Amino acid sequence: MNSEPRASATTVRPQVSSTWRISDSPIIPLESPFADARGSIQPLVDETMRSAVLISSKKGTIRANHVHHTDWHYCYVLKGSIEYHYRPEGSREEPLKVVIGEKQMFFTPAGVEHAMVFLEDTDFLCLGRNSREQDSYEADITRIQVYPYKD
Repeated sequence: MNSEPRASATTVRPQVSSTWRISDSPIIPLESPFADARGSIQPLVDETMRSAVLISSKKGTIRANHVHHTDWHYCYVLKGSIEYHYRPEGSREEPLKVVIGEKQMFFTPAGVEHAMVFLEDTDFLCLGRNSREQDSYEADITRIQVYPYKD
């Protein structure tokens, strides 16, 4: 049996995509897993979305360096770690930075410039609002340099 308390069926968890602000940490606290003798189920995201991709990145590589205009995404780190840089769209300020490790999830809303630096070989799930079909994806982003920061 699950030894941890569970939320009642009537509890409604607010959707992060509609409540997140730049002053919030991008790291999303996970709910307690449902566990019993068979194993466990870890809730990640309960929102309507159109894409789920598994991304593998080599140590020292950089991804993103862009801003989404309508898309948002949750990323769940399966293995490795990511140095995540982010700031409001159009800002010239140095981006905020946080390190995200294994079994942590982070959120990037539309309108947040972001970049990811991989501190080790890393695998993560990216769960997004919009389709990841390449033409649609590229139409929704503007590529910019968030990392390395240049004032």
